[in-house]
This record gives sequence, C-alpha cells and structure tokens, in this order.
Amino acid sequence: MKNISLQIGYAIAPMIARGIMLGPDQPVILHFLDIEQAVESLNGIRMELTDAAFPLLKGVVATTDIVEACKDVNIAIMLGGSPRKEITLRKDMLSTNASIYKVQALILEEHAAADCKVSVVANPANTNALILKQFAPSIPKENITCLTRLDHNRALGQIADRLKVHVSDVKNVIIWGNHSTTQYPEVNHATFTTRNGERPVREHVSDDHWLKTEFITTVQQRGVATIKARKASSAFSAAIAACDHIRDWVFGTPKGTWVSMGVYSNGSYGIPLGLIYSFPVKCEKGKWSIVQGLKIDEYSRAMMDATAKELIEEKSLAKSCLA
Repeated sequence: MKNISLQIGYAIAPMIARGIMLGPDQPVILHFLDIEQAVESLNGIRMELTDAAFPLLKGVVATTDIVEACKDVNIAIMLGGSPRKEITLRKDMLSTNASIYKVQALILEEHAAADCKVSVVANPANTNALILKQFAPSIPKENITCLTRLDHNRALGQIADRLKVHVSDVKNVIIWGNHSTTQYPEVNHATFTTRNGERPVREHVSDDHWLKTEFITTVQQRGVATIKARKASSAFSAAIAACDHIRDWVFGTPKGTWVSMGVYSNGSYGIPLGLIYSFPVKCEKGKWSIVQGLKIDEYSRAMMDATAKELIEEKSLAKSCLA
C-alpha cells in the first residue's frame, strides 16, 4: 500500500496552486507535512511545484516538523493517518488514528491561525474530526469538518449514469451520516435539469429497488472497490472532492443547491449533539448552515439512525483509546 496521504497531496497540490480551490486571484503558500520516511518524496513534490512556475504559488513548506507545518495556516486539509487496507477493521484503524489526531489537534490549537478552517479526509474522517474538536477547543466547532464530498460526488455520478445525463445537470443528492459503509446516500430531494426545466430524480429513475439497493451499496462501498481495483485508496477523486469542499465553503454554494459536509450536529433531523455527521448544507460568506425542513420518510429515518449509531459507537471507542 502506497502512502495515500502523499498520493492525495501530490494530486491536490497543483489544483490548489492553479486556483481550483481558492480561485484565480488568491496567492497561496502550501505547507506539506509527512513522516521522516517520506522526506525525499516531499522534496520531490517541492521541486515539481517550483518547476511548474505557478503564478499563484508564493511559497512551499515541505517538512516533517508538525509545528512548522501548522504555523499560521488558514486552511488545514488533514490527509494523514493510518490508511485503510482491504483487511483493516474500521475499529483498528480508529484506534491507531485517535492518538495521531490528538497530537495534531494540540499543535493546530497552538499554532494555526485563529480562523483556521479544517477538513479531515483521513479515515475514520468523522471521528478524527471529532477528536480534533475535542483537543483544539479554541478553533470554533463550525470550523472543523470532515470530507463527505467524495461520497456526494460519487452519488451524483451514479445518478447521472443512470439517467444518461451530464453530472453537472444533477444536484441536491445527500450523504447522511458517517463516511463509512453505513452512510446513507439519498435522492428524495435531488433534481436534474432537462430542456423543460428541473425534474425529480426519483420520479425519473422510477426504480425504487435500485435506489434502495445497488445505488446505495455502490456509493457506500466505492472506496473499497477502488482499493481492490488499484491496490490503493482513492487519490485524485479525493483531491478533487477536497477542493470542492473548501471552495464551496469559502465562496458559497450556488443558489438552490446544497452539498454534503460532515459537520458538528446541532440536533437537526434528530441527530444527537456531539457527533460530526454528514448533512446537506448551504454555504455563504465562509459559513455553512444545515438545510432545514426536508421531509424524512420512514426508510430514511431508519438509515439515518443506523449511521448515527455507528458514529456513537466510534465516539465511545475513541474516548476509550484516549483515556
């Protein structure tokens, strides 16, 4: 298994440097952190960024020193952790990563910019983000999120393929809950654009069995399927999703459109407080808000509660690992 954080870092670096994440007018200084064994690869990335001569790139910090990496950062994309493999049990991965994220949280707490926005990508992303929140209390809880945009994008792709439309014509799918195989990809409120205007996805798919079986399991298990296919976790698709997540958070979501983000639950839709849970959100002026008033049917309620139950269990396990 290759170093997945380095793979995603390698993919996302030119995207950020070219302005895909923060726009064509925002200069950036990129900070990379990795373990000592990866120092040569880090230097290689720095060399390539220099050679690419990106106009927006004003500096590169490539280091194995966590304090240097976190110093004054405004946006932290947390890629590192113990990677998932085909045989790795989720609880074992959580136990390994709990201590990693405690240390990273303490350093971000002390050295990151006061307005730092955090997006956790490394699995188990929701609970890693929750650990960050616990040990970096001065960072506003609204500024600590986890990435479920990859799952959201996967759901858009599956629906677009099914309807034989372009993915940009589909919007407002939802990923509820955990970035795991219990997540609930839902299309009850999704629409797609036709020549005659927007139409409901569910009505035009007209196959409830597919929507409740193959569609859900394909999205839920896409990460595992990718590992089996390429012998490594998703890399450039994760990098694109991370760019999407930050870009929409900073610049806002289009009118009438929402996206999925793992955020701190405020009790919306009956989800317990104290969890980082994926909700449909709209973003404006650098802030997110959970979309309210969506009708939740009985099937959705059961699926949403099941993934919340897993997150409660993960939270308990993380607490025991850090005791």
